[in-house]
Amino acid sequence: MQLQELGNRICILGPSNSGKSTLANAIARKCALHPIHLDQLFHLPQTDWIPRPIDEFVALHDRAIMGDNWVMDGNYSVCVPQRLLRATGVILLDISTPLSLFRYVRRVLLGKERVGGLEGGKDSIKWNIIHHIAIVTRANRQRYAVLYEQLHLPKIRLRSARAIQRCYMEWGLER
Repeated sequence: MQLQELGNRICILGPSNSGKSTLANAIARKCALHPIHLDQLFHLPQTDWIPRPIDEFVALHDRAIMGDNWVMDGNYSVCVPQRLLRATGVILLDISTPLSLFRYVRRVLLGKERVGGLEGGKDSIKWNIIHHIAIVTRANRQRYAVLYEQLHLPKIRLRSARAIQRCYMEWGLER
């Protein structure tokens, strides 16, 4: 699939630390789309990843999807239905749980700046994130696979880090 076929409102779904935000930024640069990182809308800036009240998050999300040109990364199931109604294309990243865990730990331990990270937020190893990646993601992975199959939008499912890298090369994207 060609990148242009996904249109000008692209959703990127997938497990934590699968590369959603990095891919969103790369697509945004290539296609002149506005990158929207849902982690930044969901959490309060200048905090250690403290969530906003859910009604505030939903309002920010719903305002963001009304734009005409965006690439949005993140899951946040509570808002998926209205997001998909506005989307023109979907990318599902489906990398393995061990790779997601490795990427999380590596990023935190190496102090790598997080693409799509929280302004003023500080990454540290958090057991709730490890639990989310190792346990919760399994059910989410199945739910998003079913959702993906039911979509009637242009879509692409990338099942490995190698497949994601191939897309970067084929689409002429830069990290």
